[in-house]
Amino acid sequence: MEYFIIAIILLALELLYFKIAGHYNIIDKPNHRSSHTKITLRGGGVIFPFACVLYFVMSIIHRKEWFVPEQFWSFGLGLFLLSAISFLDDILDLSTKLRLVFHFLSVVLLIYFLGLWNVLPFWLLPIVFIFIIGVLNAYNFMDGINGITGLYSFVILSTLYYINQYKIIFTDVNFIIYPVLASLVFLFFNFRKKAKCFAGDVGSMSIAFWVLALLGLLVVKTQELTYLLFIGVYGIEVIFTIIQRIKLKENIFEAHRHHLYQLLVNKMKWSHLLVSTMYGVIQLLINFSIIYWQLSFMEGILYLIFPTLIMYVLAKFYIFKTTETY
Repeated sequence: MEYFIIAIILLALELLYFKIAGHYNIIDKPNHRSSHTKITLRGGGVIFPFACVLYFVMSIIHRKEWFVPEQFWSFGLGLFLLSAISFLDDILDLSTKLRLVFHFLSVVLLIYFLGLWNVLPFWLLPIVFIFIIGVLNAYNFMDGINGITGLYSFVILSTLYYINQYKIIFTDVNFIIYPVLASLVFLFFNFRKKAKCFAGDVGSMSIAFWVLALLGLLVVKTQELTYLLFIGVYGIEVIFTIIQRIKLKENIFEAHRHHLYQLLVNKMKWSHLLVSTMYGVIQLLINFSIIYWQLSFMEGILYLIFPTLIMYVLAKFYIFKTTETY
């Protein structure tokens, strides 16, 4: 019953935000690099920080055993800082330097939340920092078509829920369920041919932060890097698109249309929902395979990520040959 009530509250908060966004003209206008053609409300991803606030409130009310304010404050503050600066950037288009300051503080707080400051050797911390920043931006880069962010996140979160329930308990189950509920509510409005709203930076960044926190808790608990492959599809897409853009001598920090999902939608004329579903299903198959066959990190790379990479390269090569477009 609690989860049904939380879902209704999240739905109401999202609808309230739509009213505010409509009144203040918080919208996303199509441009030559967009994969959409209609003016759409931006920032619907505020539902994820809303879900975090609800999680904190309900945990305090019920005095959840897993919820220790002294430990979770750093996660909450990190998510708040990242969500706030991302939402402001959605509205005002802030400078890169200002965003980087807030991103830096958020990552520092996430590393503290995971307890890595006292566990990892000093030389490894910059690598972890770069990895987290990379994943946050990868999520943001990939948030370009209807349904992809919500569905991909739902797949990862559902996998983590299964592991927490049936394999090894690594966190409070509600810490997983609340973002799952937020993803479902967001998908109700976004997984459509004509989306009611887009996640915006606030949505892609905040859910990426939450996913990273959960993956981090699982990796710390099990000491297994294999679970990082639960975001392997995005990793392949972003890393090799960056390599491609460097090869083309393009500025990798500028908007573009070289991602495979963009090519499938814009050049091959596949539907947004089909492409989003494809990404989610491929990641789900990878996650299932890792759990079912209990693969190590290197086995996962060899048997799952490498074949996926081959399919990715072949798909881009086929599109290039068919449309003469990178």
